[in-house]
Formats: sequence, structure tokens, C-alpha cells
Amino acid sequence: MSRSKILFQLSGSIACFKACSLLSMLVKAGHEVEVVATASALKFVGEATLEGLTGRRVHTSTFESGSYMQHIHLMRWADAIVLCPASANTIAKFAAGIGDDLVTTLFLAHDFKKPYLVAPAMNQSMYAHPATRSALEKISGWGLTILPTGFGTLACGENGDGRMLEPDEIFAAIARATSLPNSELSTDAIRVLNSDKHILITAGGTEEPIDGVRSITNTSTGRTGAELAVKLASQGFAVTLLHAKNAVTPAEISKEQRIKSKTFTSFVSLQTLLSETLSEQNFDAVIHLAAVADYSLAEVESNGAVTKAPIKGKIDSGEELTLKLKKNPKLIDTIKSQAPNAKVIAFKLTRTPSAEERADAVELLAKHANADYIVHNDFEEIGEGHHPFTIYAQTKEIKKANGAAALALALADLIGANP
Repeated sequence: MSRSKILFQLSGSIACFKACSLLSMLVKAGHEVEVVATASALKFVGEATLEGLTGRRVHTSTFESGSYMQHIHLMRWADAIVLCPASANTIAKFAAGIGDDLVTTLFLAHDFKKPYLVAPAMNQSMYAHPATRSALEKISGWGLTILPTGFGTLACGENGDGRMLEPDEIFAAIARATSLPNSELSTDAIRVLNSDKHILITAGGTEEPIDGVRSITNTSTGRTGAELAVKLASQGFAVTLLHAKNAVTPAEISKEQRIKSKTFTSFVSLQTLLSETLSEQNFDAVIHLAAVADYSLAEVESNGAVTKAPIKGKIDSGEELTLKLKKNPKLIDTIKSQAPNAKVIAFKLTRTPSAEERADAVELLAKHANADYIVHNDFEEIGEGHHPFTIYAQTKEIKKANGAAALALALADLIGANP
């Protein structure tokens, strides 16, 4: 299991007490941690505490006897560098290129090839000050990762921005930078880690209109797609759900800001909506489980007269009809070309007891879909409290899940909180 060397720096803020919890989490996760603290940081937390948490001595001075090259050696040693908490003073020094203590001198030795995370902590007025905003923008432009702040009660008693993120949240950001396995993360940390990832889900069955009141459709309810949307949103992902007009939709859409909803009806409607949505936004994953009509209606013959479908109004129920269908292209075959950087997840529903026929169906889909993963389920196996899914990487079986909740967790792992 991969572990990282983390150079953890503290500057002067009362949030140093929260940084101690984060240090403990990092050490327990197996990281090697070296700590650097400014003189101001040591006014809030003592060297004994920091050394006790890491088992290593704390670096505090540029001119410490026998360690005059620490500003070079520590930066070369580290896999990732963290400034937590980051005071307004230290952030301003970074932007100005001032190196008057060990933390700022270390920054001047940074080669910008390694991740450098900054977790601001200060009063809301200091955080909003033009000097601070300008400094943050400047060092962000240099390649540093500036973590957001939280909103809440500040040490001064005011309420506002500038509150340092919670240890779990910063731990998640460090995990992203160091590729720490997701199994090491708490639920809250996973939510934060996934918070900048966007997933597109299609769900429900298309309707192909015959006339103003009749249509050809299928038995898809869209329930699995709705459940996946809710579960993945609860994991922190931002979800866009393209659902059929009559499909089951999660009640959370109205109150869950991380689920956006758009509606389609026919094959053409979904084709257009999918193309527009993929062109408007970049997605980390596209989960395509809509039951898309293989055929659309081309013509309707009634009493010897042929009319292009759909017919306006209502056909008289006493008439005999002949319907001519036209083949629709496979939407799944087009998604990868429209979203080349997204992980494409295709679904295949079969209805056969034959394991060989199921395998053939998955193999056929794998040949033309260009999907990263295929999720298979069979109608015959779906029952009360029992809905098994098998996930394939192309035709290689990699995971099994029973129920939408378990499937959502499995897909979240495949989509990946870590880049």
C-alpha cells in the first residue's frame, strides 16, 4: 500500500489545534511526516505536542545548528507539501517572495513539480482583504492548490468565511494529491474528495409516438437510475440525471442541489439532449442505462393511406393500422467520442437463463460500445430484495453487486475519488 512523505507546515493561527488532529490522521494512515512550525504557530501549539504526534523533532529555524540546508533537503525529501493552517501573513509573504523564516524559505526552494496544498485560516475580513485575495490568486497561478475555507463561527466570535476546513476535509485533499486509497478515508472525506466530480446518468425508457395519444415504449421505470443518482450524490458527486418523462425520479431532486434533472421523451429527444449536455459540460463519468428504443416509427398506413409518423391528433380506433419502423443508431456507441475523457459505463439487460447467451450479449456490447465498463443484469434474476449486477471491464468480470446501493458504491470506486 502506497504511503507518502509529507512536509507539514504550520503558521500562526488558532486553527493549529485542528492541524494537530490532521497530523494524527496522517501518521495513523502510515505517512512519513516532517513538521515545520513558525514562531507564531508555536504560540498556539507547543513543540512537545507536535513531536509527540509524529515521533519526530520539529523544525523551527532556518539557522538551526547542523541543519543549515534543511530548506533544500526537506523540499527534496517530500512527496507533497502542506501549509496548514496558512495565515494571511504567510500567504502574503509567499506572494511577495519573502523568505524570513523556515516556512517561507522552504517555499522559495519549492520546484513546483510536487503538490503544494495551502489551507487558509483567518478572520473573515482578513480573508476578504484585497491583499489576501491578490496573494491567493497569485500563488494559485503559480501552481499551488488553495483549499477553500468553511463558513461558521470564527475564533473572534464573528460568523463568516475564513474558517479552516475540518481535518477530514483536508485529509481528503491530501489523499487526492498523494493517491491514498479510498479505503483509508472516512465517509465525510470521500464526499469532499468527490465534490468536484461530475456524473451524467441516463435513465428510463423512450417513447416513440404513433399519434397524439398512443406510443410505443418499454417496461423500464428508471428506478435504478434514480437510485444511483441519489446514492452517488450522497457520495459527494455532482449528478446530472437525464430521465424519461414518465420515469421514477428521486424526490431529492427538488432539495438535493447535487442532482440536476433534465427530461426526454423519444429517441430523438434523448439523442439531442445527450449531445447538448455533453457539449455544455465536462463529465468524469457517463452512466448510460436508459432503455433506448432500437426502432422509431417511420410511417403509419391506415385505410390504404400512408402517413409520415407521428400522426397529429388521434387515429380512429376502428381503423386497422400498419406501422413501419426504422432502425435507430446505438447512442452508447457515440458517447466516448463526445466525452473522450469520461469513463463510460454501459448497461446490458438480458432475459435468458443461459449463462452463455448472457456472456454473448455482454461481448457483443463490448465490441461496439467503446465503454470502459459494462454492467449486466438479467430480468429473470430480479426479485423482491434481490437485484444482482455484474460489472465487466470489457468482457472481464471484475465486480458483483446486489441492489442499486451496492452498485452505486462499486461504480463510485471505479469512477474513482483519486485521479
